[in-house]
Amino acid sequence: MKRTSKAASSKGSSKPKKASAAPAATSAPKASVELSSIRERIDGIDQRIHDLLNERARFAQQVGESKRGEGMSTADFYKPEREAQVLRNAIERNKGPLRNDEIVRLFREIMSACLAQQEPLKIAFLGPEGTFSQQAVLKHFGHSVRALPLPAISEVFEEVQAGHADFGVVPIENSTEGTVNHTLDMFLNSPLKICGEIELRIRQHLMGRMKGLQKIARVCSHPQSLAQCRQWLDEHLPNIERVPVSSNAEAARRARDEDGTAAIAGEAAAEVYNLGVIVPEIEDTADNTTRFLVVGRKLFSASGQDKTTLLVSAGDTQSPGALHRLLGPLAANDITMTRIESRPSRKRKWDYVFFIDVIGHAEQPPLSTALEELRKASTLFRVLGSYPAAVL
Repeated sequence: MKRTSKAASSKGSSKPKKASAAPAATSAPKASVELSSIRERIDGIDQRIHDLLNERARFAQQVGESKRGEGMSTADFYKPEREAQVLRNAIERNKGPLRNDEIVRLFREIMSACLAQQEPLKIAFLGPEGTFSQQAVLKHFGHSVRALPLPAISEVFEEVQAGHADFGVVPIENSTEGTVNHTLDMFLNSPLKICGEIELRIRQHLMGRMKGLQKIARVCSHPQSLAQCRQWLDEHLPNIERVPVSSNAEAARRARDEDGTAAIAGEAAAEVYNLGVIVPEIEDTADNTTRFLVVGRKLFSASGQDKTTLLVSAGDTQSPGALHRLLGPLAANDITMTRIESRPSRKRKWDYVFFIDVIGHAEQPPLSTALEELRKASTLFRVLGSYPAAVL
């Protein structure tokens, strides 16, 4: 009887264990069903997105066929003012959770892929591969273009002017180190126009094949990048040789091939030349940004938020009030000037020209009114470009 009682008791004691295990067994399938349902909904959304992308691409093809029928070239298909409007609209309607910069990047790639349906744009830039100029090309034009690296800013201008490239991308100024004078000087004799601007946040990384700072014998980089990291280098590598080279990509190549050489460059250079990042983001200022210009062969229409770049001279810049006469029409018409640079005219000693950036489009008042007055006050007057202000 006792054995029977024990057996009964044992069976009875096992029932609560089975009962307690039951909820865990039923909860897992429920969570799995919910996850499966969410994935099915995502798949459905992906299908709709895919269908809409192809529909957009078909419309882009129709636009391209229409323009080709009118005898237009590939470069004529690109409308920077229209692209800027699309991106601004995307930002305006963005409710999250995707950030504005992510939305802009996605729409930029969609437009890039659609534009390349006929033939990819050819974009010349200051190379080689792995430079910040290449990053600027991809940020502005997307990845569906043919990027053409060139060894000098002058060659970028020459390739675009000759029609071998549709557009070019060149650096114009850095928020820490100021103007790239070579780019400004190219406009003195070039017929090319400014078609756009790009603002690129610059993150400088110390990279090389070594694991730490102890085995670094020299640091190579473009002079601008060395200057942008001067304080960090003074503090962490004060006695190490600093070697200026033609580009950050060249610095990365040397770091790959030379023992003891480290480079300062962007993340793309580390990937291209298979280098490890020893110390990330060593730039001296947290908002270090470089502005690039897009150069092409013609002017474009207004986008609604534009800048205009002028090249002007008052003749004898040594005479009293010469600069005031140039700036007076801008002030009188409430035009905002964002930048002014003087450069030697190269015609005679101590003779200067002025590069001026203002807000507005040259064909729209009040700027058009101000420019007509400025033309009369100038001995040299050229509109180098009216173009959409950088979107993010």
